[in-house]
Amino acid sequence: MAREVQPSDTPRAAAYALWMKAPNPMVTFFKTLDVTNLVRVGRRRQMKFNMLLDYCIGRAAAPVEEFYLLPVGDKLIHYDTLAVNTIVKNAGGGVSSCDILYTEDLDAFSQQYSQYTAQVAQTCRDRDLSGDSMVIGTSAIVDTELDGAVGMNSGIFNNPFLIWGRYRKKRFRYELPISFQFHHTQMDGAPAGRFLENLQREIDRLK
Repeated sequence: MAREVQPSDTPRAAAYALWMKAPNPMVTFFKTLDVTNLVRVGRRRQMKFNMLLDYCIGRAAAPVEEFYLLPVGDKLIHYDTLAVNTIVKNAGGGVSSCDILYTEDLDAFSQQYSQYTAQVAQTCRDRDLSGDSMVIGTSAIVDTELDGAVGMNSGIFNNPFLIWGRYRKKRFRYELPISFQFHHTQMDGAPAGRFLENLQREIDRLK
């Protein structure tokens, strides 16, 4: 469920006044994650790496209250649920967008991921949950390794967004540089940093 809230009734009132009209309100953090456990769990359970990372992203964001508020147009919208978006190569040779509702149950999330990414790939039609859930965007550029990436500030889509390339093997470990872009009205640096720390912790604890 999504509903409009008055900025003055939220902890983001000052940020709304400062950043809603800013020419570039987006902030980008870069972090290198240790994804060794994610690679091992994926191989052991025969689960896709990007699905597992999307799940960990949702799990890391869930306890951070700022993720449930998002500036949409000139309004501030409160959401009760989170979704994670993934970009899918489709049957037409292009890409389509697929939103997956976050759930704590990994098997249920995996089932959703498999079902809806296959559906989107076949139909070439986006699956959009943005009317009901706060969607965290992701883009995996698996054709190359990336040191970092800065997303587009369109002024239309203000959703938080993560970008990564192929993970890298370093001796017996695997590393993945990622970028995390967010709207300054939605959150400040501290909760954004807390989310990234949560993300590493959720990757490490995945079984």
